[in-house]
Amino acid sequence: MSASFEPIVGRYMNLQLLGRPHRLYVEEAGQGVPLLCLHTAGSDGRQYRALMNHKDIIARHRVIAFDMPWHGKSSPPSGWHDEEYQLTSQQYTTMILEVMQALELDKPIVMGCSIGGRIVLHLALEHPEHFGAIIGLQAGAHVDPYYDLNFLHRPDVHGGEVCAAIVSGLVGPKAPVEERWETLWHYMQGGPGVFKGDLYFYKIDGDIRERVAQIDTSRCPLFLLSGEYDYSCTPEETMAVAASVKGAQATIMKGLGHFPMSEDPEAFIGYLLPVLEEIRRTSGKG
Repeated sequence: MSASFEPIVGRYMNLQLLGRPHRLYVEEAGQGVPLLCLHTAGSDGRQYRALMNHKDIIARHRVIAFDMPWHGKSSPPSGWHDEEYQLTSQQYTTMILEVMQALELDKPIVMGCSIGGRIVLHLALEHPEHFGAIIGLQAGAHVDPYYDLNFLHRPDVHGGEVCAAIVSGLVGPKAPVEERWETLWHYMQGGPGVFKGDLYFYKIDGDIRERVAQIDTSRCPLFLLSGEYDYSCTPEETMAVAASVKGAQATIMKGLGHFPMSEDPEAFIGYLLPVLEEIRRTSGKG
């Protein structure tokens, strides 16, 4: 019986993060310009496996995805049992910059989805000098509440199944069955209260509506890619961000939902490759 290995390499990195020691799980593949990928709320870096297996992408890029603390294979810090996990924009931004420093990344392209798409808007506004380009997937400046967060951490329901149920409607209707259910499986495996803690940033602390128009794309190019089937970050919200940020480039991806890179990787990569080519052509990054 034969077996084959994927080009993805996973390692644990020990570092001081947010003033505390952490053991962070990091996966990467490829060589070239770093492409740092940020996963969605309640999930982990496995969402980017298709990019790390795509020969054209990894021929030019060192694709990197890390599991945030509390997510995936990255455990919470010591003492987690005595605290409530609640992600803030300041913590999130600091975490990304500290991980970049630990990995010695020089002006990488950063790409994030959902909460990752929201935080890259913060990075574009507050730290554009650190990045060669910024790509926001499902990147809205805010989200209007449409469900009760209390259901995400209750003793009388299965937390993982509830998390997956809440996001299941955000997957595009044309997503292949295998990829749809792998995307949902990642949510079913989340730690108790983690998805809820991420959504504190997404729904409350990370609201950037009043500042998003201040992003200066002359300091760092901004690209927005959003699936048309998404009621969390709607196409209208993405286009509103693009309209308010001079120089931002936005594309609505037909047939895709809130998790484009994992729910339908082939379709998503068809939209991503031209963006990476544009970054390479105009800025030399990629």
